[in-house]
Amino acid sequence: MKKYFVAVLVFLLLVTTPGFNTVTLKENDVAYPEGYRHWTHVKSGFLGPDHPNVNYRGFNHIYANDAAVAGYKSGDFPEGSIIVVDIIEALAGDYYASESKRNHMDVMEKDSVRFRSTGGWGYGQFESNNTPRMLTVEQKKTCYNCHLKQEDHVFSVLRE
Repeated sequence: MKKYFVAVLVFLLLVTTPGFNTVTLKENDVAYPEGYRHWTHVKSGFLGPDHPNVNYRGFNHIYANDAAVAGYKSGDFPEGSIIVVDIIEALAGDYYASESKRNHMDVMEKDSVRFRSTGGWGYGQFESNNTPRMLTVEQKKTCYNCHLKQEDHVFSVLRE
């Protein structure tokens, strides 16, 4: 009985330990950027309620991991660079707007092997509850074509 109890306990421990779970990313998937709020804050912007791009109205906070920060400084983003745009809805006040809930999050990841068809950058979006939005190949190509016009595909600049 004791051996049975120990065997069941070990089995449950292995099954429930997060370190043993693996996530296999497809070639064109971008992973959720765990801990991005602790990365470098690049800058914030605000798009008002009349801005034509409805999906980006509100606060747009940009974060970069260490590799991306080096890219902002050098102008050449190295492999592993990740940039996050956190889009937060705005609540209008009498004199200012305050943050509400997250609308969604955009993520760019540099990996020239996995994302060779889009200039070495992968594009992803996540819902307000952190689940991935399923972007079609066509939507990812739209991201690529717009970002292609920028130096190394990045719109933002590091706030000094």
